[in-house]
This record gives sequence, C-alpha cells and structure tokens, in this order.
Amino acid sequence: MTCSQERVDRASAADRRTRIRTLNDQLRKTGVGGRMVMTAGVAALRAYDIAAILLAITKFDAFDQDNDPWGEHDCALLQVGDRQLFFKIDCYDRSLANLSPDPTDPAVTIRVMTVMLPEEY
Repeated sequence: MTCSQERVDRASAADRRTRIRTLNDQLRKTGVGGRMVMTAGVAALRAYDIAAILLAITKFDAFDQDNDPWGEHDCALLQVGDRQLFFKIDCYDRSLANLSPDPTDPAVTIRVMTVMLPEEY
C-alpha cells in the first residue's frame, strides 16, 4: 500500500464514520431514520419519566473517547434525575435478521435505538 492510498483509506474511513454518526444522531435526536424501542423496565416507568428520558437522550452531547471510541454516537450511559439510563443504536439489514452490510446506506440499513436500564443490558 502506498502512502497516498493509505491516506485515501484513512479519509474514507473517517467519511464513513462521519456518515454513520450523522445518521445515528438523526435517529437519536429526531426519531427519523429508524426505530426507537424501550425495554420493559423503561416502559414500566411513569409517562412523565419516559418523556424526560427521551428528551435527555435527544439533548445528550457528552460523547468522548471513553463512551464513544469509534466516534459513531451509537451508545451512552446517562443520568436522568436519580436514574441511570443507557441507549444503544444498532444497524441491521432490512430484514432485521443480520447486521447491516453498509451502515452508511439507509437503503440497506434499519437503525434500532434501544433505551434501557443498565441492569437490562
């Protein structure tokens, strides 16, 4: 591999990561571009608490090297009131049977954001 090819490969990987992060943020912040689900533990909370949790997730921006080492904004642990919550975004193929062949392409990907209590992970 030549130095210029290595630079192109690195740039291409960065472009892919940026595209994945953009699509993940779109789902997390707006609910557009995939499905949002919650575990039984979250669903059992009061409607007011669920609304506060979803709002906190949409506003979350404390991604760093520790909680987002790949820069894709695909999961985080956050505090909402006195409760810890976890969200995770997974990218599946259109049948939801396997991982997506290309998470940068919405035509072949369904994003699923799961909101859960840490003990449900």
